[in-house]
Amino acid sequence: MGAGLARTTVQDVARAAGVSVSTVSRALSGGTVSAETRENVIEVAARLDYRVNRAARGLITGRTGNIGLIVPDLRNPFFADVAKGVSARARAADCGVFITDTDEDPVAELEAIATLGRNTDGLLLCSPRAADADVLAGADPATTVVLHRRIAGMNAVVADIGDGIRQALVHLQALGHRHIAYAEGPAGSWAARERVAALSGAKSLGRVAPTFEGGLLAADLLLATTATAVIAYNDLVALGVLHRLAARGVSVPGQLSVVGFDDVSLATMSHPPLTSVAVPKDRAGAIGLDLLLGRSGVGGDVVLPTSLVVRASSGVVPT
Repeated sequence: MGAGLARTTVQDVARAAGVSVSTVSRALSGGTVSAETRENVIEVAARLDYRVNRAARGLITGRTGNIGLIVPDLRNPFFADVAKGVSARARAADCGVFITDTDEDPVAELEAIATLGRNTDGLLLCSPRAADADVLAGADPATTVVLHRRIAGMNAVVADIGDGIRQALVHLQALGHRHIAYAEGPAGSWAARERVAALSGAKSLGRVAPTFEGGLLAADLLLATTATAVIAYNDLVALGVLHRLAARGVSVPGQLSVVGFDDVSLATMSHPPLTSVAVPKDRAGAIGLDLLLGRSGVGGDVVLPTSLVVRASSGVVPT
Protein backbone atom coordinates (compact mmCIF):
# COMPACT_ATOMS: atom_id res chain seq x y z
CA MET A 1 0.00 0.00 0.00
CA GLY A 2 1.40 3.43 -0.95
CA ALA A 3 2.25 6.01 1.67
CA GLY A 4 -0.55 8.26 0.45
CA LEU A 5 -3.10 5.53 1.30
CA ALA A 6 -1.74 4.65 4.76
CA ARG A 7 -4.34 4.53 7.51
CA THR A 8 -4.17 7.38 10.03
CA THR A 9 -3.08 6.12 13.45
CA VAL A 10 -3.74 7.36 16.96
CA GLN A 11 -0.06 8.40 17.08
CA ASP A 12 -0.66 10.66 14.04
CA VAL A 13 -3.59 12.33 15.80
CA ALA A 14 -1.62 12.77 19.04
CA ARG A 15 1.31 14.33 17.18
CA ALA A 16 -0.90 16.75 15.20
CA ALA A 17 -2.91 17.71 18.30
CA GLY A 18 0.17 18.16 20.45
CA VAL A 19 -1.00 15.74 23.15
CA SER A 20 -0.22 12.22 24.31
CA VAL A 21 -1.69 9.05 22.84
CA SER A 22 -3.50 8.38 26.13
CA THR A 23 -5.08 11.84 26.00
CA VAL A 24 -6.38 11.13 22.48
CA SER A 25 -7.84 7.84 23.72
CA ARG A 26 -9.60 9.52 26.66
CA ALA A 27 -10.91 12.38 24.49
CA LEU A 28 -12.43 10.03 21.91
CA SER A 29 -13.85 7.51 24.36
CA GLY A 30 -15.56 9.94 26.75
CA GLY A 31 -12.78 9.90 29.35
CA THR A 32 -11.70 12.77 31.59
CA VAL A 33 -10.12 15.63 29.61
CA SER A 34 -10.87 19.34 29.42
CA ALA A 35 -13.55 20.51 26.98
CA GLU A 36 -10.94 22.47 25.05
CA THR A 37 -8.68 19.43 24.68
CA ARG A 38 -11.58 17.21 23.63
CA GLU A 39 -12.68 19.68 20.95
CA ASN A 40 -9.10 19.99 19.69
CA VAL A 41 -8.62 16.22 19.46
CA ILE A 42 -11.97 15.68 17.75
CA GLU A 43 -11.20 18.42 15.21
CA VAL A 44 -7.76 16.95 14.42
CA ALA A 45 -9.16 13.40 14.20
CA ALA A 46 -11.83 14.57 11.75
CA ARG A 47 -9.32 16.50 9.65
CA LEU A 48 -7.00 13.49 9.43
CA ASP A 49 -9.96 11.16 8.78
CA TYR A 50 -9.02 9.04 11.80
CA ARG A 51 -11.25 6.03 12.49
CA VAL A 52 -11.19 4.41 15.91
CA ASN A 53 -10.45 0.68 15.86
CA ARG A 54 -13.43 -0.50 17.89
CA ALA A 55 -11.94 -3.91 18.67
CA ALA A 56 -8.71 -2.39 19.97
CA ARG A 57 -10.63 0.17 21.99
CA GLY A 58 -12.66 -2.63 23.53
CA LEU A 59 -9.53 -4.42 24.70
CA ILE A 60 -8.43 -1.22 26.47
CA THR A 61 -11.74 -0.04 27.92
CA GLY A 62 -13.55 -3.34 28.42
CA ARG A 63 -16.47 -2.01 26.38
CA THR A 64 -17.77 -3.39 23.10
CA GLY A 65 -18.73 -0.10 21.48
CA ASN A 66 -22.13 -1.64 20.66
CA ILE A 67 -25.64 -1.24 22.05
CA GLY A 68 -28.73 -3.41 21.64
CA LEU A 69 -32.16 -2.27 20.44
CA ILE A 70 -35.11 -4.59 21.10
CA VAL A 71 -38.42 -3.92 19.31
CA PRO A 72 -41.71 -5.87 19.19
CA ASP A 73 -42.26 -5.86 15.41
CA LEU A 74 -40.12 -4.28 12.67
CA ARG A 75 -42.94 -4.78 10.16
CA ASN A 76 -44.70 -1.97 12.00
CA PRO A 77 -43.35 1.31 10.53
CA PHE A 78 -43.48 2.86 14.01
CA PHE A 79 -40.64 0.65 15.25
CA ALA A 80 -38.73 1.00 12.00
CA ASP A 81 -38.76 4.78 12.50
CA VAL A 82 -37.48 4.39 16.06
CA ALA A 83 -34.68 2.15 14.76
CA LYS A 84 -33.74 4.76 12.16
CA GLY A 85 -33.46 7.41 14.87
CA VAL A 86 -31.26 5.17 17.01
CA SER A 87 -29.08 4.16 14.04
CA ALA A 88 -28.52 7.74 12.87
CA ARG A 89 -27.45 8.88 16.34
CA ALA A 90 -25.29 5.77 16.79
CA ARG A 91 -23.36 6.57 13.61
CA ALA A 92 -22.63 10.05 14.92
CA ALA A 93 -21.50 8.56 18.26
CA ASP A 94 -19.39 5.87 16.53
CA CYS A 95 -21.13 2.92 18.13
CA GLY A 96 -22.74 -0.13 16.60
CA VAL A 97 -26.36 -1.22 16.99
CA PHE A 98 -27.69 -4.78 17.21
CA ILE A 99 -31.45 -4.86 16.53
CA THR A 100 -33.68 -7.73 17.64
CA ASP A 101 -37.35 -8.18 16.64
CA THR A 102 -39.30 -10.22 19.21
CA ASP A 103 -42.50 -10.62 17.17
CA GLU A 104 -44.66 -9.29 20.06
CA ASP A 105 -43.56 -12.27 22.22
CA PRO A 106 -42.68 -11.42 25.87
CA VAL A 107 -40.69 -14.65 26.25
CA ALA A 108 -38.57 -13.88 23.18
CA GLU A 109 -38.14 -10.37 24.53
CA LEU A 110 -36.69 -11.59 27.84
CA GLU A 111 -34.37 -13.97 25.96
CA ALA A 112 -33.16 -11.05 23.83
CA ILE A 113 -32.55 -8.94 26.95
CA ALA A 114 -30.38 -11.72 28.40
CA THR A 115 -28.43 -12.31 25.17
CA LEU A 116 -27.82 -8.70 24.18
CA GLY A 117 -27.19 -7.68 27.77
CA ARG A 118 -24.15 -9.96 27.84
CA ASN A 119 -22.77 -8.80 24.50
CA THR A 120 -23.35 -5.03 24.41
CA ASP A 121 -22.66 -1.97 26.53
CA GLY A 122 -26.35 -1.24 27.09
CA LEU A 123 -29.91 -1.80 25.91
CA LEU A 124 -32.73 0.25 24.44
CA LEU A 125 -36.06 -1.48 25.05
CA CYS A 126 -38.75 -0.14 22.74
CA SER A 127 -42.33 -0.72 23.94
CA PRO A 128 -41.44 -3.94 25.79
CA ARG A 129 -44.33 -6.38 26.19
CA ALA A 130 -43.01 -8.29 29.23
CA ALA A 131 -44.22 -7.45 32.74
CA ASP A 132 -42.35 -4.74 34.67
CA ALA A 133 -41.02 -7.23 37.22
CA ASP A 134 -39.66 -9.51 34.50
CA VAL A 135 -37.93 -6.65 32.69
CA LEU A 136 -36.38 -5.40 35.94
CA ALA A 137 -35.20 -8.93 36.77
CA GLY A 138 -33.52 -9.33 33.38
CA ALA A 139 -32.20 -5.87 32.50
CA ASP A 140 -29.73 -3.71 34.42
CA PRO A 141 -31.35 -0.29 35.09
CA ALA A 142 -27.90 1.33 34.99
CA THR A 143 -27.37 0.28 31.36
CA THR A 144 -30.96 0.22 30.05
CA VAL A 145 -33.26 2.91 28.67
CA VAL A 146 -36.91 2.21 27.90
CA LEU A 147 -38.58 3.84 24.90
CA HIS A 148 -42.35 4.48 24.73
CA ARG A 149 -43.10 2.88 28.08
CA ARG A 150 -42.54 3.67 31.74
CA ILE A 151 -41.00 1.15 34.13
CA ALA A 152 -40.29 2.32 37.68
CA GLY A 153 -36.56 2.48 38.35
CA MET A 154 -35.50 2.82 34.71
CA ASN A 155 -34.83 5.88 32.56
CA ALA A 156 -37.48 6.27 29.87
CA VAL A 157 -38.38 8.34 26.82
CA VAL A 158 -42.14 8.51 26.25
CA ALA A 159 -44.64 10.48 24.20
CA ASP A 160 -47.43 12.50 25.79
CA ILE A 161 -50.10 9.97 24.83
CA GLY A 162 -52.80 11.49 27.00
CA ASP A 163 -52.53 14.88 25.30
CA GLY A 164 -52.52 13.22 21.89
CA ILE A 165 -55.78 11.44 22.67
CA ARG A 166 -57.21 14.70 24.02
CA GLN A 167 -56.38 16.44 20.74
CA ALA A 168 -58.06 13.69 18.74
CA LEU A 169 -61.21 13.82 20.88
CA VAL A 170 -61.43 17.63 20.73
CA HIS A 171 -61.03 17.48 16.95
CA LEU A 172 -63.82 14.95 16.48
CA GLN A 173 -66.12 16.70 18.94
CA ALA A 174 -65.59 19.99 17.10
CA LEU A 175 -66.81 18.20 13.96
CA GLY A 176 -70.01 17.28 15.78
CA HIS A 177 -69.23 13.69 16.77
CA ARG A 178 -70.82 12.62 20.04
CA HIS A 179 -70.65 8.84 19.61
CA ILE A 180 -66.95 7.96 19.31
CA ALA A 181 -65.60 4.41 19.41
CA TYR A 182 -62.10 3.19 20.25
CA ALA A 183 -60.26 0.08 19.02
CA GLU A 184 -58.01 -0.98 21.91
CA GLY A 185 -54.52 -2.42 21.54
CA PRO A 186 -52.78 -5.43 23.15
CA ALA A 187 -53.32 -6.12 26.84
CA GLY A 188 -49.60 -6.07 27.65
CA SER A 189 -49.02 -2.67 26.10
CA TRP A 190 -48.32 0.28 28.40
CA ALA A 191 -49.26 2.62 25.54
CA ALA A 192 -52.62 0.87 25.18
CA ARG A 193 -53.38 1.44 28.85
CA GLU A 194 -52.39 5.10 28.57
CA ARG A 195 -54.76 5.57 25.65
CA VAL A 196 -57.68 3.93 27.46
CA ALA A 197 -57.08 6.10 30.53
CA ALA A 198 -57.41 9.24 28.39
CA LEU A 199 -60.47 8.10 26.42
CA SER A 200 -63.28 8.90 28.82
CA GLY A 201 -66.63 8.71 27.11
CA ALA A 202 -65.49 6.68 24.09
CA LYS A 203 -67.10 3.30 23.44
CA SER A 204 -64.58 0.46 23.46
CA LEU A 205 -64.70 -2.03 20.61
CA GLY A 206 -62.53 -4.39 22.65
CA ARG A 207 -58.92 -5.42 22.13
CA VAL A 208 -57.62 -6.12 18.65
CA ALA A 209 -54.15 -7.03 17.39
CA PRO A 210 -52.02 -3.90 16.68
CA THR A 211 -51.95 -4.83 12.98
CA PHE A 212 -53.75 -4.22 9.69
CA GLU A 213 -55.68 -7.47 10.27
CA GLY A 214 -56.74 -6.21 13.69
CA GLY A 215 -58.24 -3.20 11.94
CA LEU A 216 -60.30 -5.40 9.64
CA LEU A 217 -61.93 -6.97 12.69
CA ALA A 218 -62.37 -3.60 14.41
CA ALA A 219 -64.27 -2.21 11.40
CA ASP A 220 -66.91 -4.94 11.57
CA LEU A 221 -67.28 -4.35 15.31
CA LEU A 222 -67.55 -0.62 14.64
CA LEU A 223 -70.39 -1.04 12.15
CA ALA A 224 -72.39 -2.94 14.78
CA THR A 225 -72.50 0.26 16.92
CA THR A 226 -74.04 3.71 16.53
CA ALA A 227 -70.62 5.41 16.53
CA THR A 228 -69.95 8.05 13.86
CA ALA A 229 -66.18 8.12 14.45
CA VAL A 230 -63.44 5.79 15.65
CA ILE A 231 -60.00 6.32 17.15
CA ALA A 232 -57.71 3.37 16.43
CA TYR A 233 -54.92 2.09 18.70
CA ASN A 234 -52.37 2.82 15.97
CA ASP A 235 -52.16 3.66 12.27
CA LEU A 236 -51.94 0.02 11.15
CA VAL A 237 -55.26 -0.69 12.85
CA ALA A 238 -56.72 2.49 11.35
CA LEU A 239 -55.59 1.47 7.86
CA GLY A 240 -57.26 -1.90 8.32
CA VAL A 241 -60.45 -0.09 9.35
CA LEU A 242 -60.33 2.08 6.22
CA HIS A 243 -59.81 -0.96 3.99
CA ARG A 244 -62.70 -2.91 5.50
CA LEU A 245 -65.08 0.06 5.48
CA ALA A 246 -64.35 0.58 1.77
CA ALA A 247 -65.03 -3.11 1.12
CA ARG A 248 -68.39 -2.80 2.86
CA GLY A 249 -69.34 0.33 0.92
CA VAL A 250 -69.04 2.76 3.84
CA SER A 251 -67.87 6.26 2.92
CA VAL A 252 -65.01 7.87 4.90
CA PRO A 253 -65.46 10.54 6.15
CA GLY A 254 -68.98 10.86 4.69
CA GLN A 255 -70.47 8.21 6.95
CA LEU A 256 -67.67 7.48 9.43
CA SER A 257 -64.56 9.36 10.51
CA VAL A 258 -61.34 7.48 11.29
CA VAL A 259 -58.38 8.72 13.35
CA GLY A 260 -55.12 6.81 13.84
CA PHE A 261 -52.21 7.14 16.23
CA ASP A 262 -48.44 7.38 15.55
CA ASP A 263 -48.52 9.15 12.13
CA VAL A 264 -46.34 6.62 10.30
CA SER A 265 -45.44 7.25 6.66
CA LEU A 266 -48.27 5.02 5.42
CA ALA A 267 -50.81 7.47 6.88
CA THR A 268 -50.26 9.82 3.95
CA MET A 269 -50.60 6.99 1.39
CA SER A 270 -54.02 5.67 2.37
CA HIS A 271 -57.29 6.58 0.67
CA PRO A 272 -58.39 8.88 2.08
CA PRO A 273 -55.19 10.11 3.79
CA LEU A 274 -55.38 9.32 7.49
CA THR A 275 -55.83 11.84 10.30
CA SER A 276 -53.39 10.73 12.99
CA VAL A 277 -51.70 11.74 16.23
CA ALA A 278 -48.01 12.30 15.44
CA VAL A 279 -45.51 10.72 17.84
CA PRO A 280 -41.80 11.73 17.66
CA LYS A 281 -40.51 8.25 16.87
CA ASP A 282 -37.00 8.81 15.51
CA ARG A 283 -36.38 11.63 17.99
CA ALA A 284 -37.28 9.30 20.87
CA GLY A 285 -34.72 6.80 19.60
CA ALA A 286 -32.00 9.44 19.34
CA ILE A 287 -32.68 10.84 22.81
CA GLY A 288 -32.78 7.33 24.27
CA LEU A 289 -29.33 6.60 22.88
CA ASP A 290 -28.00 9.87 24.31
CA LEU A 291 -29.34 8.87 27.73
CA LEU A 292 -27.76 5.44 27.40
CA LEU A 293 -24.37 6.88 26.45
CA GLY A 294 -24.49 9.48 29.21
CA ARG A 295 -24.49 12.32 26.69
CA SER A 296 -27.64 13.89 28.09
CA GLY A 297 -27.90 15.73 31.38
CA VAL A 298 -31.52 14.61 31.74
CA GLY A 299 -32.43 11.81 34.13
CA GLY A 300 -35.64 9.93 34.80
CA ASP A 301 -38.41 10.25 32.21
CA VAL A 302 -38.21 12.40 29.09
CA VAL A 303 -41.73 13.26 27.84
CA LEU A 304 -42.01 14.32 24.19
CA PRO A 305 -45.01 16.26 22.81
CA THR A 306 -47.56 14.78 20.41
CA SER A 307 -49.59 16.64 17.79
CA LEU A 308 -52.67 15.89 15.72
CA VAL A 309 -52.19 15.90 11.94
CA VAL A 310 -55.56 16.45 10.29
CA ARG A 311 -56.11 14.80 6.91
CA ALA A 312 -59.13 13.70 4.88
CA SER A 313 -60.26 10.69 6.94
CA SER A 314 -62.05 12.86 9.51
CA GLY A 315 -65.00 15.10 8.70
CA VAL A 316 -68.22 16.55 10.04
CA VAL A 317 -70.74 14.20 11.58
CA PRO A 318 -73.23 12.87 9.01
CA THR A 319 -76.70 14.41 9.13
